[in-house]
Amino acid sequence: MHAISSVPAAKTTAFFNQAGVSRCMGSHGAPMLYARNTEIYGDGEEAEFIYQVVTGAVRTYKILNDGRRQIVGFYLPGDVFGLEFGEEHESSAEAVSNSTITVVKRSFFVSLADRDLEVARQLWSMTKSGLRRAQKHALLLAQTAQERVAAVLLEMFERSGKLSSFELPMSRQDIADYLGLTIETVSRTVTALEAKGAISLQSARRIAVTNHQALRRLDS
Repeated sequence: MHAISSVPAAKTTAFFNQAGVSRCMGSHGAPMLYARNTEIYGDGEEAEFIYQVVTGAVRTYKILNDGRRQIVGFYLPGDVFGLEFGEEHESSAEAVSNSTITVVKRSFFVSLADRDLEVARQLWSMTKSGLRRAQKHALLLAQTAQERVAAVLLEMFERSGKLSSFELPMSRQDIADYLGLTIETVSRTVTALEAKGAISLQSARRIAVTNHQALRRLDS
């Protein structure tokens, strides 16, 4: 791991008020600080730990044969990542911004799951959720550019608690690499969505959703 420092566990206690795996992460994990663009783990490395985002954001990605980066997923506060079916990571993970990540040894959860059927059930459920997320992403890549960008903006809007305006945690280049588009296409599409009255750009990353149903129609 490439953490730059650790922070006292007490500072994250209030955050972990969820049941099951999340509570275990908070009780038994080590909160680590990762600087922006710092690698958390690499593709093919041993899947020794399980991670949960406390603050900031994380991207997982693969480098394709032609050198292009394909972002596989984004993880925001509360999300658990690093769960794998096998013994090695299938992708790399980086901090999108300065982030606090709670880290727990995978062997701890394996041992706990052997004794607690509820923990085993939750781990399996989270692993299945990751698979469904990957399938949804694959389907998204078959849609039009406007449908892809609308889907990301709608997800970020809903993840923000449907605030009147919200800050995108990732750059437009990140969005482009996630959607299999160029950054120019993403920028043109965002401008087109604003022209349609679906969104309003308040800054490069701050967006207000002015017509939720318009975005929903594009995403459906």
